[in-house]
Amino acid sequence: MAVSAVPSVQEVFSEVSIKQVDDKFWQLVTDLEYQGSQGRYVVPTGFETDLASVPRHFVWLFQTYGRYTQAAILHDWLIKEEPTVNRSEADHVFRVAMLELKVPFVRRWMMWAAVRAGGRLSYTRPTQLMSWTCVILPSFIFLAVPFFILTAWLMLFKIIEVIFYVALKPFSKKPVPSPNVLPEGRIITHGE
Repeated sequence: MAVSAVPSVQEVFSEVSIKQVDDKFWQLVTDLEYQGSQGRYVVPTGFETDLASVPRHFVWLFQTYGRYTQAAILHDWLIKEEPTVNRSEADHVFRVAMLELKVPFVRRWMMWAAVRAGGRLSYTRPTQLMSWTCVILPSFIFLAVPFFILTAWLMLFKIIEVIFYVALKPFSKKPVPSPNVLPEGRIITHGE
């Protein structure tokens, strides 16, 4: 019988319970507890998060929620509310927590590289910079083509949306909200 070095998900995080605040943010309804290889942290009830901060152009590959949701909430809390943890340490906890949540290897490392870039590589040691470079270069090559195609498609969609808005607004008897330029969109979770 093989023994896993990675604890089960139930041993690492408490169950997450959230409610939607607006189009982008969610609020914890209960405390989120993490007890893993990186220590013990409690994200308090009421903390607001955007879950995983994924740019719109990449939600086709990395959704804002998934197996990594609890790690993303913990990461948000560490960088916003925990003064004893610097950005590099918060990013490391995020990566290790995703390992403990059994997030697949490539997804975990690409998400780690993205949050390191988002933190402008603050507090980065030379070995971390080498790891980041080894992950970000192939990721950039992999994501560049879809990024540019999606950008062109979103611009075309926005033009079509504005054309219909301008053409149909004079005929509407009710107030019509104007289209937003690249809106964030609504996140839908299971059970809503």
